[in-house]
Amino acid sequence: MRLLITLNLALFLLCSTNMASQDLSAYQKKVYEKKGDSLPYRLLLPKNYDATKKYPLVLFLHGSGERGNNNEAQLVHGSGLFLDETVMEKYPSIVVFPQCAANSSWAKIDVKGDIPNRREFIYYEDAEPTKDMLLLEGLLKELKKTYKLDKSKIYVGGLSMGGMGTFELVRRNPKMFAAAFPICGGANPKIASKLKRLDWWVFHGEADTVVPEKYSAGMVQAMKSLEVDVKYSVYPGVGHNSWDNAFAEPELLSWLFSKSK
Repeated sequence: MRLLITLNLALFLLCSTNMASQDLSAYQKKVYEKKGDSLPYRLLLPKNYDATKKYPLVLFLHGSGERGNNNEAQLVHGSGLFLDETVMEKYPSIVVFPQCAANSSWAKIDVKGDIPNRREFIYYEDAEPTKDMLLLEGLLKELKKTYKLDKSKIYVGGLSMGGMGTFELVRRNPKMFAAAFPICGGANPKIASKLKRLDWWVFHGEADTVVPEKYSAGMVQAMKSLEVDVKYSVYPGVGHNSWDNAFAEPELLSWLFSKSK
């Protein structure tokens, strides 16, 4: 995944001004710790949060360019969507943006080559979890203990490395989620049988040279062959930043929050 750093850092710098102009203080800074390791995360509670009520949980996984430990970079993409006043009123939920450590990843993935359109990703069918994946799963357990969650409405999404992590997290926890929305990611099509218990909306840019569109297409084809409930949106002429298109989908959140186990 180191090959993705340069582009994602450039995107980070381009978006920093927009992020700075938003009031992200509503996302509380927190850290999950286990056995000497830590996972920074930001947590957004509903307006007029009531600890006696159950709420849906939305987990969002960032890409490789937002890795680190400053507990800020992971908010560059997507966090503003959940701060919208209309969204907060219509879809009260607990939203979590964890931050993966530098030089780590949400899922074990190898990359061969660095030439656009010739880069090959190697996705594993049953790889050992990364340290950050184990921390992520521990964080989910802690959130379930700390807050009253509607366990029939737990959702996960992510972009690029986070899209890959979305597939991996569901593969490892196939009964946990009601819906998932991976953006410009991919996985090993052989895991499709583990993805059948929830609804999916997959996104990718047709002109993506960082993570070629074929990796999402291959997953969708494998999932549809097993009658998994999956929607697929491909954006012609769009490169790696297809998350902008995905976040602009007018039905994304209504689709997401309509799903339950």
